Amino acid sequence: MMPVNQTYAQFSDTAFVSAYIIYVLALILSLVYYVKQQGIIDAHREQKRVSELVGTGGSADLPDDIADGVLADDDLTQREESARKLANMTQSLMWLGVMVHLVSVVMRALSASRFPFGNLYEYILVVTLFAMIGAVLILQRPQFRVIWPWILTPMLALLFYGGTQLYSDAAPVVPALQSFWFPIHVSSVSIGASIGIVSGIASLLYLLRMWQPKGKEHGFFGAVAKPLPSGKTLDNLAYKTAIWTVPIFGLGIILGAIWAEAAWGRFWGWDPKETVSFITWVLYAGYLHARATAGWRNTNAAWINILALATMIFNLFFINMVVSGLHSYAGLN
Repeated sequence: MMPVNQTYAQFSDTAFVSAYIIYVLALILSLVYYVKQQGIIDAHREQKRVSELVGTGGSADLPDDIADGVLADDDLTQREESARKLANMTQSLMWLGVMVHLVSVVMRALSASRFPFGNLYEYILVVTLFAMIGAVLILQRPQFRVIWPWILTPMLALLFYGGTQLYSDAAPVVPALQSFWFPIHVSSVSIGASIGIVSGIASLLYLLRMWQPKGKEHGFFGAVAKPLPSGKTLDNLAYKTAIWTVPIFGLGIILGAIWAEAAWGRFWGWDPKETVSFITWVLYAGYLHARATAGWRNTNAAWINILALATMIFNLFFINMVVSGLHSYAGLN
């Protein structure tokens, strides 16, 4: 058993903290951009409202109390350009954060000469990395960049919890995890889970947007929903990401069953982790089926996707940390 390289381990920890700080800065910028988008949308709507009141007349024909509340075209263009710069800065910070996050994962792996899946801290580190990589690629389109606060907030919460409550020093894994199937099984499950997180968040935002339709927002939640893309756009995002989640996560379950047969002499034993993972996959598959079935409302299908996300989070924390089973070593080195 090879000794742990403490230099690499410390470098991994430093990169983890650095990535976290970069993500926090990106969250702050994304929130400022979100608020600016709210103001820009209000300004456009006010311009449209006033234009409908006066027909084709210019702003000089408006009463003073109305004209004072309408932004000039140049001012509005300036605000939009300022918001675009914030969005681009957020995207650049996210790319930097992902690269530093990747360095943390790679250094962790090199420090113990194994794949970094030996405990819950490492699992969360890898799942959030895959989720961030998927998000930074998906949210390249300008219309999606307002979604960053909704992605970053739960990811930062996961990273904070993992880094403070679940952290484990780099060390060799227990004998049960020293298998050829270990990195293949866990990596496929991790990738599928990370894409599923993005899909579930998109469905959650879709329901918020359907509750607060464009141009008809009201109250606090209306203000929150105002910058979001259309319901159709969010629904398509959830559906297209779930299309990837189902086969990749399902492949991870199948590979786990093959490994179980080699390690324990049976493909399936209804261990708590196996059972909840299978239920999660069934829910994601059920979402795709409902979403593609005529007669089903997309809002009903979205609830299935959100339930799948909740089940996966339940599996990650409660099953791994509370319930005893054959996968209980996942929280140990």
